[in-house]
Amino acid sequence: MSETTYALDRDLREAEAMAEGLLSYLQQDRLYGSVGSGGLFGGGSMPSLTIGALLMRLRRLQALSDSLTDAQREQLRRVVAAHDSVRKEWTLRYTDRLLQEATSRLKAMDAFFEECEDNPRTCARNYMPETLRRNIVQDIHAALTELGAESAELDRALRNADGKLRRTTAPAEFVWSKALQPAYPQSPYWWLYALPPTPEEK
Repeated sequence: MSETTYALDRDLREAEAMAEGLLSYLQQDRLYGSVGSGGLFGGGSMPSLTIGALLMRLRRLQALSDSLTDAQREQLRRVVAAHDSVRKEWTLRYTDRLLQEATSRLKAMDAFFEECEDNPRTCARNYMPETLRRNIVQDIHAALTELGAESAELDRALRNADGKLRRTTAPAEFVWSKALQPAYPQSPYWWLYALPPTPEEK
């Protein structure tokens, strides 16, 4: 699903599938897991299963809960309970995987920053995947803080990435679907209100 064409019901179904696959995911070593071949989606594509991808969906679905039907709110309650149950049983593994994922996603952003330096004309065109990475890291960071598992190394990496993001972007209108804007206030999600300027705008 593109974050610029948001569908709340799809987000909920994806969160449900991810929560159902979370235990199996934690028992494996792959950082980016999968949920079946089409699974609940009738052969449609599924995003990769990571804890961060699930956390992002849970947080914004809860933020947008006023837009859910009663049945959807009950479905979300069950998904949250399934996630919480696995997290409590596998806390150490869960925490380690979160740190691994955040580090991986921040490192992946380096290619974008290098590309922007080498070819500024492509920077704005390739920005959207970085907003997704940065959002997921934000929700991972919040989860680690809640678990009392803060990492000074992750904090440094996050500050470094944000410094590069700020140097690469300029203020803009909300860059994701307007339906998601209530879930993402400008503080702390400032990168969703920014875009790399084109060379002509500099």
